[in-house]
Amino acid sequence: MTSTGAPDDEPDIESDIVLSVVVGAPAHGLAELDDLPADRVRRRAVFVPPTESFWEFTKPPAEVAGPGLDRIAWEVERFCVLGLAADPVAYEVLASPLVEVCHPIGAELRELTVAFLSQRAADAYRRATATDYARAAAAMAAGGTPRWRQVAEVIRLLIEVEHLLRTGELTLDAGTHREQLLAVAAGELPWVETQAWVESLRDRSAEAVLRSPLPPLPNVPAVRNWLLSVRRRRL
Repeated sequence: MTSTGAPDDEPDIESDIVLSVVVGAPAHGLAELDDLPADRVRRRAVFVPPTESFWEFTKPPAEVAGPGLDRIAWEVERFCVLGLAADPVAYEVLASPLVEVCHPIGAELRELTVAFLSQRAADAYRRATATDYARAAAAMAAGGTPRWRQVAEVIRLLIEVEHLLRTGELTLDAGTHREQLLAVAAGELPWVETQAWVESLRDRSAEAVLRSPLPPLPNVPAVRNWLLSVRRRRL
């Protein structure tokens, strides 16, 4: 699977995929997978190259986009780094209920989810939503129109992290807020109400982290030991 280094040489990682899931609206309970056009279904994957490939001059990539515009795949070590940093995209892969490929190593990774969870999520999710929310607020202040779908995603992520910090449970299901989120995405909820919802969720997340059942830091040794075991098995 190792690239030869040619400018247009694309790495072939298909045989190394150990986990592939559907993300986005269907995984969040906000749309039916069968109702979406194929080009709107987003997938995220994890691949594990043979360990010997890291001994070549050209190393396996850390991230591969495609085929098409709907999939991103991460090399397992890069994925672990993202997960330990409480990156929302990694958490989405770990928690998506729509699993399309799951080999034994992929199943082990999902079973390791608890080792990735920590109070780092509070800062990680705040950073992940800050820019889009700030742009939306600036657009409204200037008399413009924000990108409402991005605002709806900000709210969904804040709902997710508030629940995670409060309960210690990682879930993507936002179905109970479906109508409100769809209203935001369509620009039908007044900005004053939308803004109040965002600020309330941010405040609740800040309060939840103070008494969260999650550990302050993820279980790095557990993830490290697992990754080493994967490297040994792929020799």
